[in-house]
Amino acid sequence: MATRFAFWRKEEEDLAPQEHAQPGLLSDFILGSQDGLVNVLGVLLGVAIAATNSTAVDPFRIILAGGLAATFAESISMGAVAYTSTLARRDHYLSELAREEREMRELPDIERKEVRDVFERWGFEGQDLEEVVDRIISKPKAWLEFMMAHELNLAPVDKGQARKSAILVGTAAIVGSFIPLIPFVLFPTAIFTGMAASLIVAAVALFVIGWYKAKTTVGRPGRSGLQMLVIGITSAIAGFLIAYLVGAAPGV
Repeated sequence: MATRFAFWRKEEEDLAPQEHAQPGLLSDFILGSQDGLVNVLGVLLGVAIAATNSTAVDPFRIILAGGLAATFAESISMGAVAYTSTLARRDHYLSELAREEREMRELPDIERKEVRDVFERWGFEGQDLEEVVDRIISKPKAWLEFMMAHELNLAPVDKGQARKSAILVGTAAIVGSFIPLIPFVLFPTAIFTGMAASLIVAAVALFVIGWYKAKTTVGRPGRSGLQMLVIGITSAIAGFLIAYLVGAAPGV
């Protein structure tokens, strides 16, 4: 039993960081960069086609103004969403933590059974099962953390994580937004060339983001990159088509 319990403890230590990890830097960066890139690309394409159909003296200035406005509005919005959503997850975790602590005091038999159910699901039985349950509930802190992780499937959220996520997501949104904007800066007098270059650069960037995500986590890098590319470009083109249809409407 001692050997089996020691093996279980080591297995839990190895699995805990992966199973119950806080949202990492990679997920925050992908969230911000992909959203910024796709949304601003759609805005730029729509503004560009509208500018070429207008009598504006300098279409490039309209495109640049629209792109920059979308960039910073998007980054601030994404950062704010990351901040508030992380705070909401933290508040939810703390609320469930307090409820679980109360139930451990007031309903210990029910909580003990819930621990036993988890270990039974993992294949423990008989004396081994009773001993490992006794070990867990003999340590209130371990008992509480076990219930939070394995009954409620909740991971703790660090107090400073909301601020970190907001900064990273907002910064990544700016980086992603500038990717489709740069070609227009390089070709200020050739709007259609800028549009084509922007689409190509954005597609490559989306593929690289998806590829890197799968490479550093799980999945097929090529397939992940292609999925990110298709979803992102499709979303951007949808935004462009709406702007095109509105711009092409009579009297607009």
